[in-house]
Amino acid sequence: MRPTTVSEGLYSYIVENSVPIDGSQRNLIRRTAGVGDRARMQIGTPQGSFFTLLAQTMQARKAIEVGTFTGYSSLCIAKGLPVDGHLLTCDVSEEWTNLAREAWKEAGVDEKIELRLGPALETLRSLPPDPVVDLAFIDADKQGYISYYEELVTRIRPGGIILVDNVFWFGTVVDDQAGEGAIMHAFNTHVAADKRVEAVILSIGDGLTMVRKRT
Repeated sequence: MRPTTVSEGLYSYIVENSVPIDGSQRNLIRRTAGVGDRARMQIGTPQGSFFTLLAQTMQARKAIEVGTFTGYSSLCIAKGLPVDGHLLTCDVSEEWTNLAREAWKEAGVDEKIELRLGPALETLRSLPPDPVVDLAFIDADKQGYISYYEELVTRIRPGGIILVDNVFWFGTVVDDQAGEGAIMHAFNTHVAADKRVEAVILSIGDGLTMVRKRT
């Protein structure tokens, strides 16, 4: 059966019947709405709840995120990590990540999160090559997705997970021959052909690929 189209009413139903968000998450959503059109870059609350539950289910301890924005996804991942867990998140915007820092502190997860400002590819390439990362999330410039993925997949432990956002690119992956839809189609094809992993595209948000590194 094909996925059901998610109307506004059905989306509200999903939110109402999923793990409720807390005050710090609601406050961050409200603050992010104040940045204007860019606020659409923030993941939805069901996706964030999924990240928290996945991190808990995996018993993840080490995580990496490419693309912090205002910190909602970081907050959700960190909530799923143990007290001594560690999330490294990468971004280039001090303005947006200042909002993130406030939210992490309010949520009580700031000690789990390390923010590195600068080009994410440089940050990833500076990391040890050992495959010790449990969970990773990519949600940044689409042109860099394949490069980010290639740096992360070698550092993910066997059985670890990489999550990738916007793999539908608003549905344009099936017909855009030149724009970002084409870029995302190339990325999706790249992952599907990678024998090191198993991957499935989930119809969450704007499409979420879940990649598991083979053991």
